[in-house]
Amino acid sequence: MSLGRRLLRVASLAAALGTWQLLTSLDVNVWLRFEQFPTVGEVASAFADRIGTGPYWQDLGHSLRRILLGFLLAAVLGVATGTAIARSRWVSDLLGPLVEVVRPVPAIALVPVAILLLPTNEQGIVFITFAAAFFPVVVSTRHAVRALTPVWEEAVLTMGGGRLRVLFSVVLPGALPGIFGGLSVGIGVSWICVISAEMISGEYGVGYRTWQDYTIVDYPAVFVGMATIGALGWLTSTTVELLGRRATSWLPRPAGQGGAGAPRPGSRRSRRAPGDVGAEPTAGIRTAVPRKEPVS
Repeated sequence: MSLGRRLLRVASLAAALGTWQLLTSLDVNVWLRFEQFPTVGEVASAFADRIGTGPYWQDLGHSLRRILLGFLLAAVLGVATGTAIARSRWVSDLLGPLVEVVRPVPAIALVPVAILLLPTNEQGIVFITFAAAFFPVVVSTRHAVRALTPVWEEAVLTMGGGRLRVLFSVVLPGALPGIFGGLSVGIGVSWICVISAEMISGEYGVGYRTWQDYTIVDYPAVFVGMATIGALGWLTSTTVELLGRRATSWLPRPAGQGGAGAPRPGSRRSRRAPGDVGAEPTAGIRTAVPRKEPVS
């Protein structure tokens, strides 16, 4: 990423914070009521006080553990289920209708089900997190596997490869971009649902603490919780995105993003003029010219 893009991103955050500080310090009340909003300085002060306490890091640890457990389960089972539905007509007929019926149900609506089925609130919150990420991963994996060209599979089968070789050498590598797209969506939805579940039935966690601060009308602390949730969501989604780029580094990249498909600056490909398409250097390459036979 260029320096200009980095500065633009920092400037956008600074502009948002500056607008927030201006509207709250002036107590603007034009349809939107900012007079009860805490200022940026009040939130920063509350964050400095909260970050040095043990309960803050304890809540952070509980939320991260729930996210990691639920998301990892959803990633493994979601990829396996999506691949099986896409590759097997029998599995598609068996599980496809069930997935399509349950998928539109919001994961947070499953809180009563989790309370009834699971023995502890902790397991219920992990289940809600799992359900939130599971269906995006299943759907994205299913579409990615079905979109693969059959030529690659036929080539492996022609060379004597079996079903496992096709699965691990063709299907899963070819579907990785779509799979990581579903994982990126799933991690974001997981944070939404784990925070909501902590507010409803949790005993610890960032969502639980944010709701407790709201009940005692500590609005700066509420915004500290919101900022913490945003930072954790950005950190985890960025991690998933980086892992996806590393796993798909063999794919060609658009120009300007680097990768295997982008010509490096200074290379012979990048120095060619746009009109010289197909004018590859031919030095050292001998071409066979057919010899003319004499006409008798």
